[in-house]
Amino acid sequence: MSLILSSLSQGVLWSIMAIGVYLTFRILDIADLTAEGSYPLGAAICATSIVSGLNPFLATLLAFVGGSLAGLISGLVHTKLKIPALLTGIVTLTGLYSINLKILGKANVALLRQKTLVTQFFDMGFTKIAAVLVIGILFAVVVIVLLTLLMKTQIGLALRSTGDNIPMSESNGIKTDHMKILGYMLSNGLIALCGALLCQNNGYADLNAGVGTIVIGLASIIIAEVMIRNLSIGWRLASIVLGSIVYRLIILAILAIPGMDADLVKLFSAILLATVLFVPELQKKLNSRKPQLG
Repeated sequence: MSLILSSLSQGVLWSIMAIGVYLTFRILDIADLTAEGSYPLGAAICATSIVSGLNPFLATLLAFVGGSLAGLISGLVHTKLKIPALLTGIVTLTGLYSINLKILGKANVALLRQKTLVTQFFDMGFTKIAAVLVIGILFAVVVIVLLTLLMKTQIGLALRSTGDNIPMSESNGIKTDHMKILGYMLSNGLIALCGALLCQNNGYADLNAGVGTIVIGLASIIIAEVMIRNLSIGWRLASIVLGSIVYRLIILAILAIPGMDADLVKLFSAILLATVLFVPELQKKLNSRKPQLG
């Protein structure tokens, strides 16, 4: 039961990253690999700030700002230099590796005996799992509410229109490059925010923590879309939290198999993503084979 509760709390935290990936992957229709660099960037900024004596909440917000700046760089490279989105992500995450190393100063930074958001909840009598769950829910709710409100504004509608149809958006006076840059910034800011929260949960920030981040985000999104269809933007964002939790529970179930090697978790994550990506296509094939009535 403790493992299930731990997976539940971890899933809520990871959902913030998945929502960030959703903004580029679904809203803008861009596969952005910057996530693999902005996630450890957020963890690095948060950890070094806390070690330097900064308030953990401010350190967490600073991580969001750092991730947004990484997104700004990717957005400018993609829109101004006209580099394809996939290559843009590779360029940025490669550069971020060196930046993250300079911020950390070494491969990892421990937060032992440091005051973090998690330890502050300890002081209020919460257990670690309860503290992480509460923190995750609070941040997830704030993120979902703010993004839902944004998507209903003119800027949000312009952002969604840019992802749907760029020529039509440009013909209606929307500056699509600006919208792409905004999407990149919001996406990577949330991914870095997730990195900051998880580094406080884990007790350290690691240089290589971002490996496989995009897989986790995409799997959570696709699982949510397969489970629940035809939702408004607000409920879709909320459903990603459920998708992230289900993903963590599936990984837990895989690791619980007797004799399973924990070193293979990334391999099973990739296989799981490929499987859930194939499910919609399988459903289309099955529906096309159904006899048409009338």
